[in-house]
Amino acid sequence: MKPRITLITLGVGDLERAVRFYRDGLGWKTEGIVGKEQPEVLFVCVQNAGRSQMAAGLVKLRSQGRIHVRSAGSTPVDEVNPAVVEAMEEFGVDMREEFPKPLTDEVVRAADVVITMGCGDACPIYPGKKYEDWELDDPAGRDLNTVRRIRDELDRRVQTLIGELLPDTEL
Repeated sequence: MKPRITLITLGVGDLERAVRFYRDGLGWKTEGIVGKEQPEVLFVCVQNAGRSQMAAGLVKLRSQGRIHVRSAGSTPVDEVNPAVVEAMEEFGVDMREEFPKPLTDEVVRAADVVITMGCGDACPIYPGKKYEDWELDDPAGRDLNTVRRIRDELDRRVQTLIGELLPDTEL
């Protein structure tokens, strides 16, 4: 039996997104890629366009690279919410190159901590992982001041999380 080959046509934006997805290690099996001397956190929301993107950006900022962080969505959309990008710029976090990524089994397996935000049962559960559900408003369709309020609440929670994961770290 001959192997079946399926060809698909990608637009320029789709190709660029696919290259970044694989470059970031999200398209390959990820277990063992990141050394476990560094904790790994996965933030998950529905669209991966707001809360999870902000949380990941804040962990990168606040942990200064001492925590490996990823974000994903159970139903990702095409782009990160522009109000989220603007609110994060105010903290010095450049999210213009970020893009929504799909939730995969591999990224969940690779994470030590999985933080969900409004995605219900879409996230698979694996033994040995720490799971938390953060109830926060969705910034989709909200004005900049509301997105700032959500960002600030995420920042408080992220700083607490970093304190738990890196107890000898001063933020």
